[in-house]
Amino acid sequence: MAVIQFFTLLVQSILWNALQELEQSGFAWGALLFAALRQWQFWAVAGVLLLLFALCCRLRKRSQEVDSSSDEESSSSDREQVEEEAEEEDNSDSEDDLGRFFEEHIQWPVQNLARDCQVVKDLIDNFILVFRQLLSNSFFPVLDSSIGVGSAFEGWSPREEDIIYRLLVPLKPPHGHAFHLELGNRGETPARNFRVRVELECTCMREQLAQEMLCFLHHPEEELRRDQDPSLLHTLCTGSYLDVQKTARWFYQLVQAAWVLLPQSSTWRLTMLPSRRSCKFRVTEGNNKTHIIEMMFGVQQGNSDIFVSSQNTEAIFTPSTTWPESYAVAEAKFFRHMAGQVPHDSFHLRCLQAYARILVGIGFSTYTLKTVVMHLLNTIPLSGWRRRHFVLRMEDIMRYLRRCLEEKRLDHFFLGNERVPEEINLPPDFQTAEPLNLFQHLVQDPDAHAEAMREYMDLQERLTRLLISGR
Repeated sequence: MAVIQFFTLLVQSILWNALQELEQSGFAWGALLFAALRQWQFWAVAGVLLLLFALCCRLRKRSQEVDSSSDEESSSSDREQVEEEAEEEDNSDSEDDLGRFFEEHIQWPVQNLARDCQVVKDLIDNFILVFRQLLSNSFFPVLDSSIGVGSAFEGWSPREEDIIYRLLVPLKPPHGHAFHLELGNRGETPARNFRVRVELECTCMREQLAQEMLCFLHHPEEELRRDQDPSLLHTLCTGSYLDVQKTARWFYQLVQAAWVLLPQSSTWRLTMLPSRRSCKFRVTEGNNKTHIIEMMFGVQQGNSDIFVSSQNTEAIFTPSTTWPESYAVAEAKFFRHMAGQVPHDSFHLRCLQAYARILVGIGFSTYTLKTVVMHLLNTIPLSGWRRRHFVLRMEDIMRYLRRCLEEKRLDHFFLGNERVPEEINLPPDFQTAEPLNLFQHLVQDPDAHAEAMREYMDLQERLTRLLISGR
């Protein structure tokens, strides 16, 4: 029944598209059917429906043969139970066959994300080890182990050519320094922005005990300039605040200097790429396989999975001392958590991959669809994400998105959400915070809302085309 319902919705979608074409001018209802019949999707859906009908008939015949071979002396109640079980198995088999059909029918990109992510992670870990050696006696930020974030490390990516392997490198204050996060104005977007204020701390007691360093607060400036490297305030800061662009240039120089010390440099090629708020480069393995890598950097909020990071913002102009709040680490951790909870044949990542693919050229961001999927993963039983449920879940995603568009509200997954899994470590104020509306711009701009509704219809048509043609 789920199969028939889905394809009925496809036909309804086609009729709706035809109606949209004709409503600009007067039309007769007979012309509506004619316009629908002119669309190639109508005939394609009809063909698929015939194939599915034949499949259902075959499965029904097989179940009847099983029933007829059962013991004739069984009671009527036993016979009813057998029939019910056979019907359930029949429906399950037909849904599973449909899921397998779409798995084989849709042209998924050929990727080995697990292998490639490990290759990239190993490379960045080697970089971090060399960085620590080069910076051991300096007062630059202390680099923690990198954390893989973004779609590739979450297990999904739309196309091979679009993959960027993103890693966040946590920064900790060097000796004699402290970081303090200051919440700034939200500005043009609802995202929360911070500044990282750098303060000097007294190290006189440490100096007396271990004679490791001079105290930046209590030693004469002349002596400090002569006998000690400059403080972080004089290298990567603008005023009293850590500067994103200065930090990005510093990372850029570190990568270039450290590359020749890495074992991969003997057979791989390194190409630096322009980026103002991160360190971006391309490495080419000996077999000419390339990886585009983006090293971002951030400061952790307490002991949580939330950081302020160097990531780009949607604002036209972002000051170099602005560090947007980043949920990338928490999101990657959420998908790792779900990977251990869902059935082995779960298609939740396939759903994301399919939508990311058909979003190209449409105003909706992959982050919007990812937020929708995270909300649904947190509400729909995980047993309902198996391969056989692929079409139903794709339909649920569209339905959820439409409701959010109509209400002009899509809540952020972490801020103000009391149902976030306990495995995700959030700051204490997150669950009690006011939910962050990712569609706030639709409330403020009626034209943007009207355009979003049109793009929704376009997305629905693309989904129909993907399911029918496989691409």
